Amino acid sequence: MKWGGTALNMLDQRQLPHHEVWLELTTWEQVRDAIRDMAVRGAPAIGLAAAYGMALAAQAGADRGLARQALLESRPTAVNLAWALSRSDGHGWNLDDQLANAENLRKEDLEQNLAIGRFGADLVPSGASILTICNTGSLATAGHGTALGIIRTAFTDGKVKNVFACETRPRQQGLKLTAWELAKDGIPYQVVVEGSIATLMANHMVDFVVAGADRIAANGDTANKIGTFTLAVVAKQFGIPFVIAATSSTIDRAMANGKGIPIEERAAGEIVHPAGFEGCSVWNPAFDVTPCEFISAIVTENGVARPHYDFS
Repeated sequence: MKWGGTALNMLDQRQLPHHEVWLELTTWEQVRDAIRDMAVRGAPAIGLAAAYGMALAAQAGADRGLARQALLESRPTAVNLAWALSRSDGHGWNLDDQLANAENLRKEDLEQNLAIGRFGADLVPSGASILTICNTGSLATAGHGTALGIIRTAFTDGKVKNVFACETRPRQQGLKLTAWELAKDGIPYQVVVEGSIATLMANHMVDFVVAGADRIAANGDTANKIGTFTLAVVAKQFGIPFVIAATSSTIDRAMANGKGIPIEERAAGEIVHPAGFEGCSVWNPAFDVTPCEFISAIVTENGVARPHYDFS
């Protein structure tokens, strides 16, 4: 996303990889809808979008509390959303101050992503085949990425043989977004369905697993895209490192453990519409929580944390 003078220009991730369509968002309500409808995805990018949404609200002279609450409720699981809005609280209610906050958040996030990439790449074994899920790259952040940022840095270091990108049901962020980014960077990859991961690991085809996070509790329990918990369990079974990558703003120090993390449930249509079975009953949680005992390391811009985690 980028500021366009009086509007927020946002790459519509729903159109990728077939079309690169930019949305021109002129109101905070449009930003809220873009977050809710997943035109923008990834916890850091959602937080950034909300900060720019507050700038648009200030530009219009909108009710500050109303705009803030509506943006906060657009996606409940990613803690970066609340964090970015709390940062906006400390700035004056005018366009210049709110825009300055958003631009500072963008700069900080990029610097943090580069640091995560450096710390995390040191954990990657030479000649590694890496498995990841969802999208954690430039599309999900201010640039470079968190989990995908580690892969990018490790690839530059000559340590990456291949990347397995989980398709990531039901929205297919791995197939549509991560594969798109890997192809643009010239990183060797293959898309796999989540149902194949046990077979991949049993056949010694995976050396390292890395995923992002939408919220990390004080004890290290981590919420991420549904299916991440499965990766962690299978990785532990086969003795493969399972690493979480996220900026420190993703840590919710007030949340003692993962049991209290709110899990967003999305509409049934995301699953049944492609099959044309609209009357089918569906449970569609967008995230799951990986207990800390399944996580080998958590990488932030501050370094590498190991069990037992204590972010309080």
